Order: sequence, then structure tokens, then C-alpha cells
Amino acid sequence: MACWLYEGILMFGVVFIASYLFDTLSQSRHALANRGLRMGFLFVVFGIYFAWFWSRGQTLAQKTWHIRVVSLTGAPVTQARATLRYVLCWVWFLPPLAAYSFGVPALEVLVLLAGWVAMWAILSRFHPAQQFWHDAWAGTRLVHFDPGKK
Repeated sequence: MACWLYEGILMFGVVFIASYLFDTLSQSRHALANRGLRMGFLFVVFGIYFAWFWSRGQTLAQKTWHIRVVSLTGAPVTQARATLRYVLCWVWFLPPLAAYSFGVPALEVLVLLAGWVAMWAILSRFHPAQQFWHDAWAGTRLVHFDPGKK
């Protein structure tokens, strides 16, 4: 979970650059202009970021924490499997996003987000290999990777 939080901090840079590019291309002068289009654009940019790094084994945060994404056989994941993993990772956020889209107040959405993330993390303890369910569904797993050992 610490790697996940660190990844969130690094994503600020990705969001900044992608939003700057979006605003330049769409001539937006306000962050809420073209909001739905911006969210879709960021979803695609995040997908490219994660699928590209995961198909090479690690994101920047995962390198720091010595975590690698591999297939169930231990081989590097393909671009398609990395993309599938990215889409399935959004299960972490679906209920809070759905609540937000139905007009639930922001504070309640944050409480729902915290509860859902905690529940999703606890559910990993019930998996036979104690991995997150989106990894099981995508046919991937997280392993400790020591860069000093070959």
C-alpha cells in the first residue's frame, strides 16, 4: 500500500503534463471546462503510463519498493495483459466514482473511498495466494525483486 501511495504522488507530475497538453490542444482556460473529455483523456494517459511501465516490469514507485509485476509463470507481462490489469485496477475506485456521479456529497464519497480501499485490501487476504483480486483476474502477480540479484 505504501508503493500505491507513492505512485499517487508521482502521478501528480503525469497529471500536470497531461493536463497542460490537454489545455493546449483544446484551448481550455479553466480546469472544469471540458471536464468529461479531460477525465477520459487522463484515463487514457494513465493507461498508457501503467501499461508501458508494467510491460517492462516496474513503474517508478515499484522500482523504489523493489516490486515487479509478472505473469503467473513469472515471465514479464505483455502489453495486452498490462492493459487488462490497468482496467481491472479501477475496481478499487468504481463504487466511489459511481456514488460521485449520482451526486453523493464529496465528504461521503471520500469516506466510501477509504472504506472500499480498505475492504479491497482486506479481501486480498482471502485469496489463496494472498494477492489482490485484480491481479488474479488479470493473470498477474506482484513479486519482490532484488535488483542486486540476477
